[in-house]
Amino acid sequence: MIKNRRSRRSPVLLAAAVEVAGAQVAVKLRNLSEEGALIEGETLPPEGTRTIFGRNELSVPGRVVWVQGRYAGIAFDEQLNPDEVLRHVPAPKPKTQQPGDFRRPGLACRPLSSYERRMLERWMTASPIGSLGE
Repeated sequence: MIKNRRSRRSPVLLAAAVEVAGAQVAVKLRNLSEEGALIEGETLPPEGTRTIFGRNELSVPGRVVWVQGRYAGIAFDEQLNPDEVLRHVPAPKPKTQQPGDFRRPGLACRPLSSYERRMLERWMTASPIGSLGE
């Protein structure tokens, strides 16, 4: 729950890595905050392991505080600057169309002329086949 958190977490899905004893392990960054990160990976270091979390030029020492299946939480040794967190969180893509702006084209944008009305009536009453049995 957000009220139990000391800082806001930003949900992301980005490539990252954790370094354990000099070896890099590729992971997916699931969320990032000033105090830690949620990572996902095939092979994760065990709880309590000292690690260096890396994403692009960001490199932060910390430790694995929990592991559950493919997910793990990393607590950073020092709190990140909020601007540093936001720099690594992509801005949301702008919406191309506002939900209230979409309108389906109407079937009758204008009243039908008498000619158009007769054509429509003929078309609606015409049989698709010439006669029964064909």
